[in-house]
Amino acid sequence: MLNEIEEIIPFKLPIEQKESLINGNLVKFNEDKVDIYSPIYEGDKPIYLGSHPKMSGQEALLALDAAAKAFDNGNGIWPTMKVEDRIKSVEKFLTMMKKSEKEIVTLLMLEIGKSKTDSAKEFTRTIAYIEDTIFALKDLDRTSSRLVIADNVYAQIRRSPLGIVLCMGPFNYPLNETFTTLIPALIMGNTVIVKPPKLGVLFFKYLLPIFEQSFPPGVVNFIYGDGATIVSPIISSGRVDVLAFIGTSKVADIIRKQHPAPHRLRCVLGLDAKNPAIILNDADLNLTVSEVISGSLSFNGQRCTALKIIFVEKKIAKDFQRVLLEKIKNLKIGLPWEDSFITPVAEKTKPNQLYKLTEDALKKGAEAFIDGLPVELKDLKEYLPENENDIKSQLVKPIVLWDVRENMDIYSIEQFGPIIPVVIFDSIESPLSYIIKSQYGQQASIFSNDPKKISKLIDPLVNQVCRVNINSQCQRGPDIFPFTGRKDSAEGTLSISDALRVFSIRSLVAFKGTDENKEIVDRILDERLSNFLNTDFIL
Repeated sequence: MLNEIEEIIPFKLPIEQKESLINGNLVKFNEDKVDIYSPIYEGDKPIYLGSHPKMSGQEALLALDAAAKAFDNGNGIWPTMKVEDRIKSVEKFLTMMKKSEKEIVTLLMLEIGKSKTDSAKEFTRTIAYIEDTIFALKDLDRTSSRLVIADNVYAQIRRSPLGIVLCMGPFNYPLNETFTTLIPALIMGNTVIVKPPKLGVLFFKYLLPIFEQSFPPGVVNFIYGDGATIVSPIISSGRVDVLAFIGTSKVADIIRKQHPAPHRLRCVLGLDAKNPAIILNDADLNLTVSEVISGSLSFNGQRCTALKIIFVEKKIAKDFQRVLLEKIKNLKIGLPWEDSFITPVAEKTKPNQLYKLTEDALKKGAEAFIDGLPVELKDLKEYLPENENDIKSQLVKPIVLWDVRENMDIYSIEQFGPIIPVVIFDSIESPLSYIIKSQYGQQASIFSNDPKKISKLIDPLVNQVCRVNINSQCQRGPDIFPFTGRKDSAEGTLSISDALRVFSIRSLVAFKGTDENKEIVDRILDERLSNFLNTDFIL
C-alpha cells in the first residue's frame, strides 16, 4: 500500500509540520505535536501521514494578540486599506495558491479519504469561489462609490469590517468550507485567526508561506492543536468579534457560551442537518434513485447537505427498493486515487457508530442490506469490535435500512456516513410532521412529476427549511445561491454576496448639503484624502 501511495504523491511522507503563522512569521513549535493518520490502512494499521504543532493556550493567545494588533481598533493598515488594494492582496494569494494544487488534492485523498475526482473538485471550486468573491466585492464597491442624497443630507454608505474573526472549518470540506468564511472575512478588512479542522489539516502547511507573503503581519494567523485548549482562551478573552464555525451545534454552543459578551459576538454557523427526501408514487424511479444514491452517499454521506432520511410512498416502495439495491451493487468501492465512489470514512470512530445505529434499527424491526443483500443481526456482529477504536478498516460499505420507524435511533440522529434509512408512508402528513418536529431545517428534496402535488409541498416546506429541491438531491451550490438553515441548522447566510455582508456592517459618512460642507467633501474626494469617503470606481 505504501509503495502504491508513494507513486501518486508529489512529496515525501511523513510531513512533519513544526511551524504556524503568527504575526506574519512562520513560528516553530518544537514541543508537543499531534500525529495524523490516514483512514487508509496498511494491513490492520492506519498509515502515518505526519504531524502538526500542538499549541498551548498561551501560545494560541499570541495569534489573538497579533490579530488585535493588526486590526488596531479599526486603525490598522488592513482595515483602513482601500478595497482595491485588499483585492490585490487576495489576487496575489490566489495566483500562488494555484501552484499547490497537486499537494492539496493529494493530501485531501490521503487524510480524509476523499476520492481523486472530488478532491480535485474541492480545489477548483475553492479557486472559483475566491475569484467570484473578488468580482462580487468589485460590484458591491462600485455600487457604494456614489453619494446618496435625501432631505438635503448627503451620505456615502459603504461596508466596513467587524474586527477579529475566528474561522473554524469542518473536516469534510477542510479547504472549501474554511475558505468560504476566511476569504470574505479577510477581503472585507477583518483580521483572522484560523483553527484548521482535526482532520484535513496537513495541506495547510503549503498555504502558510503564501499567506505570509500575501498579507500584512497579523492579518492571517493560524492556531493548531486541541480545540478546547486553544479556542477557549481566545473566545473567553472577549476580544473576538465574529465566530465563523462549521460543525456541530453542540460544539458551537460550547464555544459561544465562553464569550463574556455573547450578545456582541456575531456568529456565522453552519451546523447539523437531517435532510429528508419525499418520494411520491408518480416519481421517475431511475432518476430518483440516482439522485438519492448521489445525495446520500457522495463522499460517504459525510456532508451536512446529504440526504439523510428517505420517505417513500407505500405504493412504489417495493419498486424503489429493487432499483435502489440494484444500483448500489454497482457502486465502485475502494481507494480514493482509484476514483472509487465509496472510500474509507474519515473518522476512526465512525464505523462503530454506524454499525451501532444499524444494530439498533435491526433490533427494533428494520431490515438491513449491504451489497444489496439482507444482513441479519447475528451477521452484523462481525463488524462490531469490542473496543470502538480497535477497528481493522475504516471502509464502510453502504447500508440500506428499510422500514425505519420513529422509535429507532437512525430516525432522528444525523448519521453523517453511508447509511440510507428508508421510511415507508401512506399519508403525506407523515413526512411533513417529521420535518415540522425536527430540530433541523436546512433542506428537503421532493420527487414527483405532478405539479399540483409538488406545489402543495413547496408552500409548507419553505417555512420549515431554507431550500426545497425538486427532483434533485440537496446541495450547497451554486455558490451564488443563499446557503443557510432554520432551527438548529445554521445562523447567518453564506453565499458569495451574502458572505461579504455577514462579515461586515454598513457604515456611512453623512453631511448636510451646505456650501461649506460640499467644499470640504469635494476637497477630500479630489485629493483622495480618505480611503472610505471616495468615489473611485474599481474596474
